[in-house]
Amino acid sequence: MASKVGKILVVDDNLGIRRALEILLPMHFAEVKTIPSPATLVSSLEQFRPDVVLLDMNFNTSINTGNEGLYWAGEIKKMVPEVEVVLFTAYADIALAVEGMKRGAFDFIVKPWDNEKLIEVLTAARDKARKAMKRDARSEQTTTAESPMFWGSSSAMKAIRKTLEKIAPTDATVLITGENGTGKDVLAREIHAHSLRSGKPMVAVDAGAITETLFESELFGHVKGAFTDAHTNHIGKFEQADGGTLFLDEIGNIPLHLQAKLLRAIQSRSIVRVGGNEAKPINIRLICATNMDLEQLVREGRFREDLYYRINTVHIALPPIRERKEDIVPLAQMFLERFAEKYHRPLTGISPDAAAMLTEGRWSGNIRELQNCIEKAVILSDGSELTAKDIQLPVGTTIKAVSEAEEERLVREAMDRTDGNISAAAKMLGVSRPTLYAKLKKYGL
Repeated sequence: MASKVGKILVVDDNLGIRRALEILLPMHFAEVKTIPSPATLVSSLEQFRPDVVLLDMNFNTSINTGNEGLYWAGEIKKMVPEVEVVLFTAYADIALAVEGMKRGAFDFIVKPWDNEKLIEVLTAARDKARKAMKRDARSEQTTTAESPMFWGSSSAMKAIRKTLEKIAPTDATVLITGENGTGKDVLAREIHAHSLRSGKPMVAVDAGAITETLFESELFGHVKGAFTDAHTNHIGKFEQADGGTLFLDEIGNIPLHLQAKLLRAIQSRSIVRVGGNEAKPINIRLICATNMDLEQLVREGRFREDLYYRINTVHIALPPIRERKEDIVPLAQMFLERFAEKYHRPLTGISPDAAAMLTEGRWSGNIRELQNCIEKAVILSDGSELTAKDIQLPVGTTIKAVSEAEEERLVREAMDRTDGNISAAAKMLGVSRPTLYAKLKKYGL
C-alpha cells in the first residue's frame, strides 16, 4: 500500500460524526485532527497546518442557513489561501453550494455521505493544496533561503498578524519599520506569500547598498550603449518584479536627490530605462522597510515628505524581542532544533538556567543575534540540552536571572575576557559598575 499523505482538519459539532471520521480518514491520510467548533479554528490552522479543512456549515442548532460555514470558509481562504476547504452539510442546497464555491471552497459534501465519494473529494483537495504549497515554496526559494515567519504568542505579534491577514490580499503599499534583526524582510515575504501575487516573483533590493551611479540602472534598467560597459540591455528590479512584489529594504538610506526618481516611478507606475525614451508600464505591489525614523528624517529635510506618504499606506512596526520576552525561548527552541539537525547534535531542549539567561538578554541584534547565539551554542554543546555554560552571552546581556553559581561563572568570564577592565566587564554583563563591584566582593574576586 502506498504511504499515506496529507493532513485533514475536521470542524464539526456532531460528536458521532467526528468519531466516525476519526476512524475513516486515518486509513487514507497521514494526519487527521477534529475540533467541535470554529472557536479554535485559527489556532488549529497555525499549529496543525492542514492541507484540507472539512468544514461543517452550521454550528448553532437554531440556525441552519449555512451562513456560519460560508463565513468561515471565506476566513480560511483569507488566512491561508493554499489550504483547500470542503464544505460539509446536511442540506443539499445547490444555491448554497454555488455560494460556497464563489468564496473559494474546493467542493461540497452532503450528509449522510458516501465514504468513497468523501475520500475522493478530500484526496483531490489535498493534491491541489500540496501542489500550491510546492509552487509557493519554489517561488520563495527564488527570493531567499531565510526562515519562515515566527509569530510567537506576544500581543504585539498577534496584532501584526491580524493586520497582515487584512492587508495581504490587497495591493496596499506597506512600510515595515523596526530595529536591525527584527525580521522585516521575513515579514515582507510573509505578506507576499499570502497575497494574490504569491505565484509571481518577489524581488528584494537593498536600497542602501546600491551606489548612486548605479541606482537608476539597478532599479529601472538600461539600454545597450547607455553608458560605458553597457554592452547589452539590462532589465531593472521594477521590471523583474512586474506582476509580483518589489521589496525595497533600507529605503531610509536612499539619497534625497534619488528619492525624486523613485517617487516618479511609483506615482506613474512606469519606468524609463537609462538611455531609453520609452515609458514601460509596471504592475507591482510595493513593500518598503527601514530601521530609521522616517518621520524624523522628513522633519530634518533628509527624506521627501511626499515619498514618505506614498510608501506609508500601511505601517507595521516590528517590536524588538526584548519587548516580547515570552517569544524568546520558543524562538531559541526553534533555532536549536534546526541547528541540532544541521550539525548532527543530540540536543532536544533548553535548561531552566539557559532559558532564564536568554529571556533576560538585551539582544540588540534581536532575532538575528539570538539565532547566531544558539547556533554557536549548539556547535559547542556536548549534552542533550543547552545549559547556561553552553551559551556565550552577547555584549550587554544582563545576569540578573541566572543562578548564583552561574552568576559567578559569568562574572569571572567577563573579567577574564576584558583583562580585568571593570567598565568593559560591567557593560558586557549589562550591569552598573557599583553592581559589578558588589558581585566581585561577593565572590571574592
